[in-house]
Amino acid sequence: MLSRTAETVYWLARYMERMDYVARLLEVGLRMASMSANSGLTEWESAIIAAGAQRAFGNKYGVPSPDTVVDYLARDSDNPSSILSCLNTARSNARAVRTALTTDMWEAINVAWLEARTLGDEDFRVDRLPATLDWVKRASLLFNGAYNNTMLRSDAFWFTRLGTYVERADNTARIMDVKYHVLLPGHEQVGGLVDYHQWTAILQSVSALRAYHWVYDGRVQPWRVAELLIIRPEMPRSLRSCYDQIITYLDELGLHYAGRQGECHRLAGELHARLKYGRVDSIFRHGLHEFLTDYIDQTAKVGDEISALYFA
Repeated sequence: MLSRTAETVYWLARYMERMDYVARLLEVGLRMASMSANSGLTEWESAIIAAGAQRAFGNKYGVPSPDTVVDYLARDSDNPSSILSCLNTARSNARAVRTALTTDMWEAINVAWLEARTLGDEDFRVDRLPATLDWVKRASLLFNGAYNNTMLRSDAFWFTRLGTYVERADNTARIMDVKYHVLLPGHEQVGGLVDYHQWTAILQSVSALRAYHWVYDGRVQPWRVAELLIIRPEMPRSLRSCYDQIITYLDELGLHYAGRQGECHRLAGELHARLKYGRVDSIFRHGLHEFLTDYIDQTAKVGDEISALYFA
């Protein structure tokens, strides 16, 4: 496969996964704002921080408000990671490598793009936003199901899977880190009602609330949420599960390209080992926010090294 084609397929998958992530991030903001005592300002600001868009957003809008945050993260063409920008970029990439995709993959992307063109201002109002976010998540799921069920297991499939899981590895950590940026009201203690509902909102945003109750009995607890979403391999959006997949497809590509391995394999293996043998009590002892920030930085390096090895 040409490196240009491999890169386009890889980033196509990343943008479709990122579109889904931004929808889930906005969903967290909506849920947390609904239980907030401060008009939701901190919750919406946390969504901008978790999206890595604080400076760009501040330059354009200044102080965050529900309407401006939704507009910037959902449909602002100046934001390359907004939901509609991600979908537009994904479709452009899909057109560029149309022959490398299955018919079902192309139709999943193209139908979502056509449906997005029918969305109006009212679909992005805060009161109408949940229905729009549900549509985004369905479009992403349809794409994932299309390529997983129809692609030949070859390098095109492996690069697509790799793009999905590198992006998801970053995104799950960012959604978890939203909680760090949300300040509890002064009268609430950690472990209180607001804390409980905020952690529940995190679980709901990654479709993991039912899984949590299957794995754990009793009340939602921060360390258990962290354990489920960081080191439990059976949770498909956990950091550990993402790196299980990243290692699998890096190994497949290394073998396919005659042992072509590099720094991305070493960095991914190191992160995978930390997740495989890590303990949640140790993570909390050293700081959950610090762990997630370092993990996000290291995952970005893995992505850079994949690009340097296979796409240069």
